[in-house]
Amino acid sequence: DGVHETGIPRVKLFRFSTPTEPLHALHEPAICLVAQGKKRVLIGDKALDYDSGRFLAASVDVPVVGQVIEASPDAPYLCFKLEIDRTMLAALAMEMGPAANDDVAPGVALSPVTPELLDSALRLLRLAETPRDIAMLAPMAERELLYRLLAGEYGSRLRQLAVADSKISQINRAINWIKVNFREAFSIDALASEARMSSSALHLHFKQVTSLSPLQYQKQMRLQEARRLIFAEAKDAASAAHEVGYDSPSQFSREYRRLFGAPPVQDVTRLRESALAIGASAP
Repeated sequence: DGVHETGIPRVKLFRFSTPTEPLHALHEPAICLVAQGKKRVLIGDKALDYDSGRFLAASVDVPVVGQVIEASPDAPYLCFKLEIDRTMLAALAMEMGPAANDDVAPGVALSPVTPELLDSALRLLRLAETPRDIAMLAPMAERELLYRLLAGEYGSRLRQLAVADSKISQINRAINWIKVNFREAFSIDALASEARMSSSALHLHFKQVTSLSPLQYQKQMRLQEARRLIFAEAKDAASAAHEVGYDSPSQFSREYRRLFGAPPVQDVTRLRESALAIGASAP
């Protein structure tokens, strides 16, 4: 059980033999194909369930809550994930031509798994059996998989990433700015200037893409980083709160509990116990 590297750049495999606890994370641009089992991803107040018939694709960095909801020792959850190489994607999208429209849509969505998409994913994954072939053949197999993705129903919003003045590219600039500066207070006007949009357009389209307002996005990044500091670096809650930009420990504790369901110490204790249980069950 757990997350497994394959030796193929950007490709990981996931296996869980029991349903998991909800996991908060920043979902980077990627495609996730499930071979067995089912997973639920919460984005804002929206729930997306996907299995072997539907894949999840993310075109921007979005805070999510992920949970394996269908898995057993006899039929474990099995998932293939390819993190999207934005340079390769942009080059391929430019060759295919821009999207027909510039409509704003959610940055994470589900689409049907087509035989062509599945075949290209399997070709890429099979290279793990012959490591000597990865350097030469993986880029071609990855390019084919991205082509299938761009040619499908989700492709139009990914192709907008190759257009500098598209709404998705503008929102992506705002997201990248928040990721770098999430510890600092900022105004919507300043963020809109970074994104090269009006303040009203930024607020509207940012929420359409991420299901969060810019300030909600910043808050989730702060809290997720604080959680990481407490769990992985053994920081105390007050130090972690200050490091991610909180001036009020009581506000931090209140917002941490609202997001993660428990105060920092109790939450991190639960996380450590869960990690130990997964380690103990691994073959």
